[in-house]
Amino acid sequence: MIILSALVATGPSPTPFASAASDAQYEVLSPWAEVDPVPPRGLSPRLGSLDGKKIGLFVNTKRAAKPMAAAIAKRLKEKFPTSETSLFASPLSTVILRESKKEEAQFTAWLKSVNAVVLMVGD
Repeated sequence: MIILSALVATGPSPTPFASAASDAQYEVLSPWAEVDPVPPRGLSPRLGSLDGKKIGLFVNTKRAAKPMAAAIAKRLKEKFPTSETSLFASPLSTVILRESKKEEAQFTAWLKSVNAVVLMVGD
C-alpha cells in the first residue's frame, strides 16, 4: 500500500528561487478521509449453483463479443447441462442503451427473465 502525504510550507519563502530555508515549517497531511464505514455487499446474492438456471449473456457492439458469448454458452452447457442461456445483443453502445426508451425496455424485460448475467466486452 502506498500512502501519499502532502507537505505544505507555512510562511512566505524569502525568494521565489530560494532553496529550502532553514526556518521553513512543514505540516504532514494524511490522505485518509474520515467516513462512515459501510459494509460492502454484492448487488444480488450469489447463486448456489448454475444448474437449472437461465444465464443471460449480454454482448456489446464489439466484434469479438458474440464469439466470446458463443464460447461461454458452450462451456456453461457442458458444465451445467440443465442450465439455459439467453443472449441479449445490444444494438447500441452500453451508455446509449439507457437513453433509448425502446431498447431500455427490451433490456429490462430480458434482465428480469434471467437468473444471472455474464457481460461480454469484445475488446
